[in-house]
Amino acid sequence: MKLGDTTMEVSSIALGTWAMGGGDSWGASDEVESIKTVHCALERGINFIDTAPAYGNGFSEELLGKALKGKRNECILATKCGLLWGPEDEGSLHKSRDGVIIRRNLNPKSIVEQVEKSLKRLGTDHIDLLLTHWQSIPPFFTPIEETVEAMERLVAQGKIRSYGACNLTLEQLKEYQSYGNPSLVQERFSLLTRSKEALASYCAEQGITFQAYSPLERGLLTGNVSLDTKVVGTAKASVSWYDAEHRPQVLQMLESLKEMAESYGCTVGNLVIAWTRGAEGTMNVLCGARKPEQVEENSNALSVVLSREDWKAIDDLAKPLLQ
Repeated sequence: MKLGDTTMEVSSIALGTWAMGGGDSWGASDEVESIKTVHCALERGINFIDTAPAYGNGFSEELLGKALKGKRNECILATKCGLLWGPEDEGSLHKSRDGVIIRRNLNPKSIVEQVEKSLKRLGTDHIDLLLTHWQSIPPFFTPIEETVEAMERLVAQGKIRSYGACNLTLEQLKEYQSYGNPSLVQERFSLLTRSKEALASYCAEQGITFQAYSPLERGLLTGNVSLDTKVVGTAKASVSWYDAEHRPQVLQMLESLKEMAESYGCTVGNLVIAWTRGAEGTMNVLCGARKPEQVEENSNALSVVLSREDWKAIDDLAKPLLQ
């Protein structure tokens, strides 16, 4: 599929590297295993890779730089800007994690500095897609116009090829559009998380790629989780569907999908990815992984195309859980 209205072609499933950053969010990370995972993704036809400076406080980008050494031209590489963790960094409070305070800063000068650091960590001379990770808030608020101007200058300089935004409202996206040309919007979206449906529809109308993150609810919708599976890391702990109150309902829904999965010759997780991909015309599905076998399983969903009837059947199964 095309990335927005650019000339770049990306796989409809992307590899997310948040978990590779490890730390409080995901638990210990295995560098060797993570690098093998990146290579596996490229071998399986997944050429779109997403990372961010904040994933492991630079570790995910550094790891990706090692993994892509000699392979940089094989992928479309996306990273982000807007979150800082240095003791001297200024910005609005975002959260505390891994013994540091994460701050938001989308000031033009800061964006330029952040991009230079990302280029160094990634071992590349350009970033294919730069995303604002979280939107600017007081007291260090930066108008979207100034942020877009900075990104446009980076495009002109050849440091980035395109840009977009994560975690924003429809009104904020329209403001981005009024000053520039965003190629992609990345939002949390899944079979069980639908709060950004209107934004996804708008992106489809506008020809903007909508990338769904946490489409498998951080592992829960793979079909590989049981009632006894322990939740490790704050990323999974923050997903309410893992709670004892909700998990049995989710697992029952997934059990109901097993027969359909068999008919498609795929896993239940593959069905969920295919459902997500079919939700809108410009939908891209960001699947996190840090083990080759996870990528192998997820990549099988590239060939799963649901009939309209089956897409709706899956949708109907999930709807009662959303109420």
